[in-house]
Amino acid sequence: MIEADSFLNPALEAGFDFYTGVPCSFLTPIINRVISAPAVNYLAATSEGEAVAIAAGAWLAGKGPVVMCQNSGLGNAVNPLTSLNYPFRIPSLLIVTWRGGPGIEDEPQHQLMGPITPDVLDVIRVPHGMFPASDNEIAPAIAAAKDKIRETDLPYAMIMEKGAVRDDGIGVSEPEKPAPGKRVDLRGKSAPPGRVAAMEILLETVPENAAIVATTGFTGRELYTLADRDQHLYQVGSMGCAAGMGIGVAVNVDNPVYVLDGDGAALMKLGTMATAGAYRPENFIHIVFDNGTYESTGGQPTVAPTVDFASVAIACGYRSASVCDSIDGFAEALKLAGEGQGPSLIHMRVGRGTIDGLGRPRIAPEDVARRFKAFLAKG
Repeated sequence: MIEADSFLNPALEAGFDFYTGVPCSFLTPIINRVISAPAVNYLAATSEGEAVAIAAGAWLAGKGPVVMCQNSGLGNAVNPLTSLNYPFRIPSLLIVTWRGGPGIEDEPQHQLMGPITPDVLDVIRVPHGMFPASDNEIAPAIAAAKDKIRETDLPYAMIMEKGAVRDDGIGVSEPEKPAPGKRVDLRGKSAPPGRVAAMEILLETVPENAAIVATTGFTGRELYTLADRDQHLYQVGSMGCAAGMGIGVAVNVDNPVYVLDGDGAALMKLGTMATAGAYRPENFIHIVFDNGTYESTGGQPTVAPTVDFASVAIACGYRSASVCDSIDGFAEALKLAGEGQGPSLIHMRVGRGTIDGLGRPRIAPEDVARRFKAFLAKG
């Protein structure tokens, strides 16, 4: 058994300075210490997959991220670990607790995941070792993680057994409830424009130091077709993770950060809006292009017609949210968001359809990630 600081301090010296995740009782001593430690930043995520996306954004912003979660949460993390971290070659350290591990009588929900936890990590090609349970194991464990991350540019997991970290009774304070934000209705009476037309206005409007993260599917492909720039990140796969990645970037840089989401993708991880509203990055502008369909997979309908994204954002703690359905309304919403403090949301209703013969980015995802990271490093 070790003290939390006995691990956290050498981990910080090794460059691991940003933590996110979802709690587990095995993690309580270390996660509570992280929350109260001034030398590291911690963001509580609403799901393990969101935490992986936040950590990826933090890495792009120059941080050494750590994702903490229960092993049962690996199921939520498989998608971004395999379709975000792997193709973009984005590393992070995972601390995964071993509920239902060898010799442990645990709850029924851990009876399967407990025995197969190492196998799951093997299948998704995440190398792993044990979390240190004694002081003399700490330095070798951190060194092994650091070496493997340096070798592969991919995540590495430490599996934490029960009682590995001593509980020193560190508590955490309740966060303050933010003041309510402002909802602005800029809707007109004309038919909504296409998403590409709205993106053209966006590219004419955003400042030169703005970072733009585009969700998977047609949105990222259209952004690439309109303008391929160093400050653009075109997600592939990892649907629903654009906002989480954007938050991970925004809390670690001063650049304006724009996330281009789709209605289906935003709905997939709607909890991420609560994270944005809780931590309130002032430079975070979240745009949801809503055409009511999963367009890139054949136009199947989403449930977005019943959802008021702007009101959801305000309820989650965003400082402002606009709803619009015209180019003029979108331009006004961008102006309001750019002049105010974030997080801001723009719910832009758009028509269906895309560019004839729409292609795909010809630059490899890992190259996209590294030029984006270099862009952010310029400040």
